[in-house]
Amino acid sequence: MRQGLLIPDLGGARALILHRAHPTVVSLTRQLRAIGMNVETSWPELPVSAVSADYIFFDADMGHDSQFPWKPGAAPMPLIALIGSEAPGRIEWALSHRAAGQILKPVGDGGAFSALLIARQTFDARNALAAEIADLRTRISERQTVVKAVMQLARTTDSEEIAYDQLRQMAMAWRVTIEQAAQRVVALRPPAAKGADIRPKRSIKEM
Repeated sequence: MRQGLLIPDLGGARALILHRAHPTVVSLTRQLRAIGMNVETSWPELPVSAVSADYIFFDADMGHDSQFPWKPGAAPMPLIALIGSEAPGRIEWALSHRAAGQILKPVGDGGAFSALLIARQTFDARNALAAEIADLRTRISERQTVVKAVMQLARTTDSEEIAYDQLRQMAMAWRVTIEQAAQRVVALRPPAAKGADIRPKRSIKEM
C-alpha cells in the first residue's frame, strides 16, 4: 500500500506575490493569510529578499524574465503561476520558468492551499530527481576514470587484473578511494609506453 504524502506545515511560511495591483492579489492574500502564511506583494520586480521566500506566485500574463534574479528554471523555491490568458506563448513562458503549480484567474475564495501542496511536492520531486541523475552521472564518470587508469597501468603489467590490484594498493597507500586514486593516475601520469615504470613514487604518496 502506498504511504500517504506528508502535508507540510504552511504556518509561518513566507509567500511573495509578483503581480500588479489587482483583485487577484487581494483574494490570494486573504487565502494565504488564513492559512497562516506571511505574505508580501511586489511589482514589477522581485525584491532582493525574494531569494529567501518559501513560495512565489507570479503573473503569467504580464511577467517577463528580467523580473526574476535567476535564470529561467533555476528558482530556489516553488513557483506558482497565476494564469488568466491561455495564449500558447504565455503558457510556454510560464513553463520555461518551471512553474510547479498554477491558479487560474480570477482567483476566488479557494485554490491556494492545494496549489501550494502540489507545487511543493512537484518542486521537491524535481530536485530529488536532478540530484539522483547528477549522482548517477558522477558514478559513471568515476567508473570510466577507473577503467582508464587500469588500462593505463596495464601497459606495464600486461594484465588488467594486476593493474587493478596495483591501483587498489595505490589507493591504500594514498589513503583515498579507488576512484580518487584513479583520478590521480589519469591526471598525473600521461599514457606510458609499454615497459615504462609508472609505479607511484614516494613523493606522490605524500600528496
